[in-house]
Amino acid sequence: MSSPNPSQSKAIVHTKGPLLIIAGPGSGKTFTLVERIMNLIQAHGAKPEQLLVVTFTEKAAQELKTRISNRLLEVGLRFNVNDMYLGTFHSICLRILEEYRDFTRLKRSFVLMDQFDQQYFLYQRLREFKDIEGIEHIQGQHKIPAWAKSENLLGWLNKASEEVLDIDKLLDSADEAINALGRAYKVYQGLLAEHNALDFSSIQLETLILLQQHPQVLEELTNKLNYLMVDEYQDTNTIQEQLLQRLMGAKRNLCVVGDDDQALYRFRGASVRNILEFPDQFAPGECEQIRLSVNYRSHPDIVGFYDAYMSDKAWLQEGVNYRYPKTITSRDDVFKDGPTVVSAITPEGDDWHEDVYQMLMHLKQEGRLSDWNQAAFLFRSVKSDKVSALAQALEDKGIPVYSPRANLFFEREEIRYVLGALQMVFPMIMAERKKKAAHSKALSIWGYYEKKCLAPFLGKLKEPEQADLLDWCKRKAKSHIGMTKNADSAFLGLFYELLQFPLFSQYLEQKNGNERAQRNLAQLSRMLGKFEYLHYVSVLNPKYLVSNLNSLFDNFLKFLFEGGIDEYEDMSEYAPSGSVSFLTIHQSKGLEFPIVFVGSLEAVPRKQYSDLDEIIEHQYMAKPTFEPLEYTKYFDFWRLFYTAFSRAQNLLVLTGQEKSGHGKTPSRHFTDHTEKLPYWRDVKHKIAEIELEQVKDVNIKYEYAFTSHITMFETCAEQYRLFKELEFQPVKASPMLFGTLIHETLEDVHKAAIRGESEQLTQDNIETWLHSNYQALANRERMYLGESTLGAALQHVMRYVTGKDSEWGDIKETEVGISLVKERYVLTGSVDLIKGDDDSVEIVDFKSERKPNMEKDRDRILHHQRQLEIYAYLVEKNTDYKVDKMHLYFTGETTGLPTISFNKNSSAIDQTIQGFDTIVDRIENKDFSLKSRPDKACVDCSARRYCDRRNWNFALSDS
Repeated sequence: MSSPNPSQSKAIVHTKGPLLIIAGPGSGKTFTLVERIMNLIQAHGAKPEQLLVVTFTEKAAQELKTRISNRLLEVGLRFNVNDMYLGTFHSICLRILEEYRDFTRLKRSFVLMDQFDQQYFLYQRLREFKDIEGIEHIQGQHKIPAWAKSENLLGWLNKASEEVLDIDKLLDSADEAINALGRAYKVYQGLLAEHNALDFSSIQLETLILLQQHPQVLEELTNKLNYLMVDEYQDTNTIQEQLLQRLMGAKRNLCVVGDDDQALYRFRGASVRNILEFPDQFAPGECEQIRLSVNYRSHPDIVGFYDAYMSDKAWLQEGVNYRYPKTITSRDDVFKDGPTVVSAITPEGDDWHEDVYQMLMHLKQEGRLSDWNQAAFLFRSVKSDKVSALAQALEDKGIPVYSPRANLFFEREEIRYVLGALQMVFPMIMAERKKKAAHSKALSIWGYYEKKCLAPFLGKLKEPEQADLLDWCKRKAKSHIGMTKNADSAFLGLFYELLQFPLFSQYLEQKNGNERAQRNLAQLSRMLGKFEYLHYVSVLNPKYLVSNLNSLFDNFLKFLFEGGIDEYEDMSEYAPSGSVSFLTIHQSKGLEFPIVFVGSLEAVPRKQYSDLDEIIEHQYMAKPTFEPLEYTKYFDFWRLFYTAFSRAQNLLVLTGQEKSGHGKTPSRHFTDHTEKLPYWRDVKHKIAEIELEQVKDVNIKYEYAFTSHITMFETCAEQYRLFKELEFQPVKASPMLFGTLIHETLEDVHKAAIRGESEQLTQDNIETWLHSNYQALANRERMYLGESTLGAALQHVMRYVTGKDSEWGDIKETEVGISLVKERYVLTGSVDLIKGDDDSVEIVDFKSERKPNMEKDRDRILHHQRQLEIYAYLVEKNTDYKVDKMHLYFTGETTGLPTISFNKNSSAIDQTIQGFDTIVDRIENKDFSLKSRPDKACVDCSARRYCDRRNWNFALSDS
């Protein structure tokens, strides 16, 4: 799509006041958003920090950022996309909280919990809620498992945050359940404050509180933000609407884009009323409305099918239409005639699996399917037995299936072998289980551990090539049984020891191309790291060993097993080559596939709210009720399948095993449509003439930083592959805590100086800042420093403060996050200090160590110099500053001059950037070859034993 259509043009040039864009499926809404942003930049001089653009997912944010940066490069504009407030609501709110943290309850280094962390946090603290009268209405009845209680509690607490319920009103309620929710919420907020923690819902709540309670912050933000845009507005919730109402300020330049027909996230608190009632927030006629209704994705017959599907539904209830009237049309291309919407509903008694397989093979043999990834199967859930059986049948017949949310993580061979090994090296596990079983306390997951993990692993150990692994297991088991003192590491350390043996190392070999197994092992390493973090386990301790093992296998892993773990999904490749995709309909939103098979046709609308939901909806929400609750199950059902049907580009297939009676397939909600469709075998020759598109590449620019990417890659490309590319969790080392503590306290010093409060830079104040930083860091990292080490950290800072040879007034900025969007990637960095007069500045990078020897450590100094050159390059590209000098400041230096200084050399900087480009090329081409093993880097590497036993065949590379 090279030029906008009239509706898109109208949306692109709109700049002032509120705007509602109703964007149907495939109507070019991202194109419109990008061009609208470009118009604001080019025609209206918008600066990056004046633009706030909200997306529904991080992936969508990365795609949007890439497309904007590509357009900027096309027109030759200097504009830092990374300075825009661009991301999800959560990421933008997190940025605002970081910028104005001094106005919040949050201390530096606060803990950010994902949903599992939040649920586990509650599970570990259920006793804090047990005395609340009526808590069973919130947690569930006393007999249900503790994990289920924590899950129920989490749902209600998040609802209270997202709906911005008045907690005092809940506490005043005579209704026992409502009162219990209010009390539980107060307890939970106290726990968050105590642990300096945030969950995903409270990120938004803390931001709203910040804007409500600090008018100066709100004024500063509304003065800065000129243009606000929100994508997928139909999936926003109450608190998000309230945030936008405040942030748009008096300018009211708020543009929202969405499709009420694709509102799928009521179960997560989203409210379709936000988009349906959006114009009502403003004076009559103030909000302009534009409909993007030309579909550029799908064949006209597919468009006609799903448009008719939605149009004949009963959206008008009690005089209110709960849908924007719309008619979707297809683009004006010439399309080949053909049955592009067909049925693969297999008659009762016939083999549905075989029928689907034959259809795929027919398209393959006729030359239409050139890659299995052109076909996607969409279901209400991919975890059902029916879906799993179809996936297994296709795989058995040679068609690979990609289904990252099908709960297969714990079924994967590589995971079962690791769990089997971890059980074998702790023989006390079986003894504990026998004791519990004798008291009728057996757990169902033990069957999985013993039959699917331990037994296959023991079977492998009988093979001659596993002799070394068997010997290692015996030695470890013996040492654990007789353990009398602390070990050197914990479970994550054992995991890395296992990787040295061929049974496990085979999965990590890059040449095998087994990325799925590699990603799963990386996921397991992160799970073990998270367990150790949540349970304060740094090393195996004989006193707590049995309780740690019980917690790991009978609680932590059990919860993950029962709750389901998603496998890795590549943000840049939503449909991996060589596999058909099995996705949930929710998962497919925003995606498109040449062929879409829509299953779950036995589905019927189902109620998704409880009695307590109903009470809250009618009595405690900020607004009166909108959609009648009894109709919401129908509305949500229609929207869900509309979204599924509209994913198809060239061929839409409604599929299932026909069934009559109970659980009728297709259900009566689809039969009016399916009965009109031709069965695929009856039109097999015609569908073989349909031209299928290729799956589109997702163009995303990734961020690369000198310290965390380039340095690691240059040091050891294999280390980079494991810990950056595959995201294995390394075993942490404490020296990083020491350096971070010094850096954070120096930042406090510099911020006080920037505020003109240099009189505050006393030893007592600095010691207070350092200890406050340490407490927050130790709480987040679960790592601790001794008093002597804390004293040394204070000396590092005080040496700098007392040794400063000029006034504090020359400091311009501290801890400056800077980035630059280049043609193929985004270059990022963080400058510790920018100082100077007028536009001529010097940059300083602090190192919490002794000053190195200028001769013996020349390579290390040159490395630091290159880092400063990157920073100088970023500062000059991002700002109007000109960098004159660059300094390394060594806070550990006690005898001589603590600095090493360099003059800026533009040609050296250009050379450094070219080297950076070369390394990024290698990373993105997955070239992790090594000339030789970098032995110095191996000492502290978690994967060193794996590398010790590797059959290294060093290949010459360009590094």
